[in-house]
Amino acid sequence: MTAFPTERLKGIVPFVQAADAGSFTAAAQQLNLTSSAVSKSVARLEARLGVPLFERTTRRLMLTDAGRAFYETCTGILQALAEAESVLAAQMREPAGAVRMALPASFGRRCVVPLLARLATQYPDLRPHLLFADRFVDLAEEGIDLAVRIGGPPDLPGSLARRELGRERLIFCAAPAYLARSGTPNTIDALRDHACIVYGRPDGSSLPWSYALEDGGAARHVVARPRIVAGDAEAQLAFVREGLGIAQLATWLAREDLEAGRIVEILGGSATDGLPLTLLWPVARQLTPKVNVLAQEFEAKLWIR
Repeated sequence: MTAFPTERLKGIVPFVQAADAGSFTAAAQQLNLTSSAVSKSVARLEARLGVPLFERTTRRLMLTDAGRAFYETCTGILQALAEAESVLAAQMREPAGAVRMALPASFGRRCVVPLLARLATQYPDLRPHLLFADRFVDLAEEGIDLAVRIGGPPDLPGSLARRELGRERLIFCAAPAYLARSGTPNTIDALRDHACIVYGRPDGSSLPWSYALEDGGAARHVVARPRIVAGDAEAQLAFVREGLGIAQLATWLAREDLEAGRIVEILGGSATDGLPLTLLWPVARQLTPKVNVLAQEFEAKLWIR
């Protein structure tokens, strides 16, 4: 960008004010300056431009032809600056501009996208840019304004702010058609006789199931013998919905299907807490409206119970 000489701005406001007021004295009163200061400012401006801007009489200032042309240009510039300031002020009052978000794939699609659709309608100048990734994204390296994480280390660098979004609740689910065909297990041990749909890790292993004890003791783990292994939570849900077996699912994932009766919860006494959900954003951006409003909305509307 070419450097802009700041001296070009000097004298413009006193000049425009004097032209509008018709005298240096009236302009000085409006600018809270002395009449001499306004007169000298305009004189320096005329000297720099090399043309007289006013025809001076004892009664009133009159613009010269050059002064009139310069006045039109200056008022346009001042109006543009005022409008730019108004735009910035509006952006500081409500969310506006691009906001990059990193979201867990399934949670992002099922829980965050519907909320963002409503917020994007409410704030038309907000431009969400969504990254769906189940990996832990480096917010600074990838320029992320806001991120949701499921699980992860409790210790975070001081450069990140955080808010808790609750903790997953894990329940055992099956389709009514599957239970009608295969029976309903009444104990964890009975699961060994059923088709199990488990979550597969990238290394090829399966994620163990956690379950609570009836006496309220610490949660225990069991490795199910899978019929189907899927490295995607929504795929697990789809298999359960089709009556292919039993899976342990987060309530945020299964809620709609449970409410619609497409699947049902079983072994209710064995439901247990899963991973924590955390909202993260760079501390340096926490005062911007787009981050502040989104963080508040996420905390209020996405809290996992």
